[in-house]
Amino acid sequence: MKRTLLGLIPCSAILLIAAEPVWRDKPIANWTEEDARQILENSPWAKTVTAGVARRPTEAERREGGNMGQPKGVGYDGVEDKKRPLAESIGNPFIPGKPLPSTHPDIRLLVRWESALPVRAAEFKVHENPPPTLSDDGYSIAVYGVPASFAKGDPNSLGKPLKESAALKREGKKDVLPSRVEVFELENSVVVAYLFPLSAEIGKKDDVVEFSALIGRLQVSQHFLVEAMQFQGKLQL
Repeated sequence: MKRTLLGLIPCSAILLIAAEPVWRDKPIANWTEEDARQILENSPWAKTVTAGVARRPTEAERREGGNMGQPKGVGYDGVEDKKRPLAESIGNPFIPGKPLPSTHPDIRLLVRWESALPVRAAEFKVHENPPPTLSDDGYSIAVYGVPASFAKGDPNSLGKPLKESAALKREGKKDVLPSRVEVFELENSVVVAYLFPLSAEIGKKDDVVEFSALIGRLQVSQHFLVEAMQFQGKLQL
């Protein structure tokens, strides 16, 4: 068995080398547009996630909480339930506990570590503007693809209700809460930008950092491997 495992190591190493993206070994000035797109859409700093969708509260539950009607705004508008036949919505009484089909369409979001140097450089390469946040003093993470809603107004005021329901999580350490959340309206969707304090001091010893957020009814969770978030020998966050 030992001989077999030792024999596999060189092959595994070759496969890992082959799997390395080509942009890693290039100076930023030599990146192609394809390199930049890969960094912005599928890289250690950018991940696509299917959001969980919380059910709508019933009118009775809303009234008990002192509210009337369904909530509106970011993370609520455009997150519509599919209509189901009556029999399907009631369920099958002869199969207790049988889960019902999903009542909402898949909502895929892009979670991107905006403050990382490779991301900033890639955005410049493809002429894509980052969210116009008020400050660069922190770890910035943006969630793209939130369904379009009425998001006109002050970005900081729009993001304030989302501030208490987001965090960066690391094993054995306290959750890091955002110092600010801003919401920006794009042409067909909304981007929510989170700023976390540099005092969190995220480093290689953290191994994995989980970004978690609740945006209206949308539940977002994405893990980032800290070791992979290096470029040219330096950790880029």
